[in-house]
Amino acid sequence: MRKPLVSIIMGSNSDYSVMKEAAQILNEFEIPFEINIVSAHRTPGRMFEFANEVHKRGLKVIIAGAGGAAHLPGMVASISTLLVIGVPIKSSNSLDGWDSLLSIVQMPGGVPVATVAVNGSKNAGILAIQILALSDTDLQKKFHTYKERLKDYVVKQSAEMQVNLAFNNDSIS
Repeated sequence: MRKPLVSIIMGSNSDYSVMKEAAQILNEFEIPFEINIVSAHRTPGRMFEFANEVHKRGLKVIIAGAGGAAHLPGMVASISTLLVIGVPIKSSNSLDGWDSLLSIVQMPGGVPVATVAVNGSKNAGILAIQILALSDTDLQKKFHTYKERLKDYVVKQSAEMQVNLAFNNDSIS
């Protein structure tokens, strides 16, 4: 088993329904990762230990999801030297995710957190892949193929739409 390159963390188990999309895209690209619950508010000691030690284990990127006050990504970024990608989560105690988004994106100078859309953990995973691909030519090729598949999918959808529109217009006359 290969050592993980990405750490996916979240504030509670309820965040997993959103964060699993990051895990799924990392699996698709065969990127080894770990996934843990690390609460900034309920387990601050665990969070500090994680953030201080994560780089020593060979990890390269952290994806941190949090809802509500969403302190986890910023606090981890304030301690760790690794890039942190924050995923704001629309949770039961959030204001449609806006509070989480603003908590993550409005970091002070010197403590950046790359931030994706509310519930956007798939994009966080894709961003982690792009970062890892900077130093991995095989991964760059895989990512290029992925982008080509996205393009082909859109072209196919457009062609199908045109056929459906033509059929529907003929049926109306």
